[in-house]
Amino acid sequence: MGVAGPFPGYAGRTPGPVMDRDEADRALARLGAEHEAIETSLLALQDHAGRRLLEGAGLTGVTKERWASTEQSITLLWAYFDVYAAALTEARAVRARRRHPSRDDLVTLTELLRGEGVTVAHAAGRSDPSGAAPARLSERFTLEELVARMNDLYARSLDMVVAADSVWSALPARIDLLATELHRTRSLAHSVGVRPGEHPAGDDLEAITRELTALRAEVISDPLAFWLAGSGSSAPGGGRPDTTRYDRAARALDEVRREIEAVLAVRQDAEQRLVQLRDVLSRADRTLSEARSARGEVLAKIAASEVPAVSGPATVLQERLAIASEYRRHAQWHRLSPLLETLEREAEEELLRARESLTAVTAPLAVRAELRGRLDAYKAKVARHGLAEDPLLIERYDAARRMLWSAPCDLRVAAQAVLRYQETAAELLSPQRPAGPEDRR
Repeated sequence: MGVAGPFPGYAGRTPGPVMDRDEADRALARLGAEHEAIETSLLALQDHAGRRLLEGAGLTGVTKERWASTEQSITLLWAYFDVYAAALTEARAVRARRRHPSRDDLVTLTELLRGEGVTVAHAAGRSDPSGAAPARLSERFTLEELVARMNDLYARSLDMVVAADSVWSALPARIDLLATELHRTRSLAHSVGVRPGEHPAGDDLEAITRELTALRAEVISDPLAFWLAGSGSSAPGGGRPDTTRYDRAARALDEVRREIEAVLAVRQDAEQRLVQLRDVLSRADRTLSEARSARGEVLAKIAASEVPAVSGPATVLQERLAIASEYRRHAQWHRLSPLLETLEREAEEELLRARESLTAVTAPLAVRAELRGRLDAYKAKVARHGLAEDPLLIERYDAARRMLWSAPCDLRVAAQAVLRYQETAAELLSPQRPAGPEDRR
């Protein structure tokens, strides 16, 4: 419920010359309007939803302390208002004596309206809890000073009430919505086997549940502990609720929800991923088997060559793949999810190692094949130039060919033989220089 703004400032003047009738009538009219505005504001504060909640709540902490002070301020406000109303009634009575007031009446009105003619007895109304005025049994005010005092008390009381009401209006509802989302997430987590003590996300859900329960209780009992006053604003209720803890819990729940969604995705495509894993490991095993066979061939056909050893099949990965299948069979999706990610990465690495091993083992055969191809290419080249029957080329070709097509083949010696054939062919294919005088002699 809305509360009227601060009381209108009393546009009083310092006591001076005695007012005439028109001045007195204008002052009384203004005072009457102020009286109505003040009464409206106080009644609105009395009916404010935040104030009613504060009266019925079991408060703690800073809110409990400030509400005790605010209750005293509100009580004192009504005491001040009663004194203000009495002063107005008295002034109206003096003015009502005569249609044309006498000088004594005008002197009395001047004192009531401009002078310190208002006395507040603190024994009845209690002293100002703000400490703005020293503790006295009674105080005298001008009407202007009394309105200023009421404005100050009203603004601080309204600020406290509006701040508490703003926190209560904002945070509990948001906490309840987040708690509802948390409940759905927990149900989903249990359906995929994410439980406290078995999965980190389950522990996180329990921690978020405890945090939201504690946060809601603290917000209800001590709302001002979650209020950030606005800087540079003098309006009552200037500021905003502090949502730091709520936002942290919401982010934590989002992270857990994403992790559970990942687990759900695993449940949907687990079988396909397991099939792909088996295929990758099977290709790695076949590649290793091919490398072992190739190694035996290389050792039989190539002499004086370093041939690396070939490792055995990845039995550890096969065992872990069997464990993954068991997790799927028993719907332990929260355990299957990280295991599948690890297995997929390691299976690809295993296939890469198998291919590298095959390449390393068959390297000597590739070198021999390259030498054979080079030798035949040069033979075809010299044949195109009509040198196929050259005795030296035939001799060196036959020597290189015997080395490359015999087993075991010494690659180093064979490479030298191919090089000699190449050099001889290059000499014969080079253009002949014209004969000079020395040649003729």
